Amino acid sequence: MKGVIFDIDGVILDSMPVWHHAGETYLRKLGLQPEPGLSKAMFSMNMPEGARYLKERYGLEMDESEIIEGINQTIADFYAHQVQLKDGVEPFLKEIRQHGMKVVAATTCDRQVFEPALVRLNVIGYFDRLFTSTQIGAGKTKPDMYLAAARYMGTLPQDTWVFEDALYAIRTAKSAGFRTVGVYDASSARDWEEIQSISDLTFRTLDNPHTFLEKASSKYIHLQAAGSIQGTSAT
Repeated sequence: MKGVIFDIDGVILDSMPVWHHAGETYLRKLGLQPEPGLSKAMFSMNMPEGARYLKERYGLEMDESEIIEGINQTIADFYAHQVQLKDGVEPFLKEIRQHGMKVVAATTCDRQVFEPALVRLNVIGYFDRLFTSTQIGAGKTKPDMYLAAARYMGTLPQDTWVFEDALYAIRTAKSAGFRTVGVYDASSARDWEEIQSISDLTFRTLDNPHTFLEKASSKYIHLQAAGSIQGTSAT
């Protein structure tokens, strides 16, 4: 039995831009013009720090908790009504399910945020289960979510493929013995060369399920584990 674990943001959904530009979008909803480079200025801030920055910088009258709530609602609205699938996702999911593979999602995003998007885009039925960091109690700097997903599917890490767009998450999965697939997203473009070097397989777009299915065969996994062949990249 083979299993597949998909990240959601940047792999299934083209959703990373909303996280980078949530502050700007929120300000525009308030009728304010964000400063050039606001998203870059807020990139390293957590939510409370970002709310404090917006309050002080733009003289917002609401308290910081209200600003956080407003930003979160902006993000939730984007998922519910605007976010789209990344190229090739629906046929890719359909093909690997038709080949009898177990499929789950594992994400640090809150379920109430991303699930409406999967429903609206008619892909939620491809997933056997949705795992979140809130549910597991750990993010992707630890392998807990991947291990829980594999246990649910009844697969060993070496028989389980993890699709991720973030370098740190790929490192986590790989160090725990999972097979890794790096998926290109503009948000992690600066890490793409390293993602290609450490992943068992890479895709710029999920438009070739047959390449993945070939590499996920028992023969490939056996040879890869024995060090007989190298991971192959699809570009």
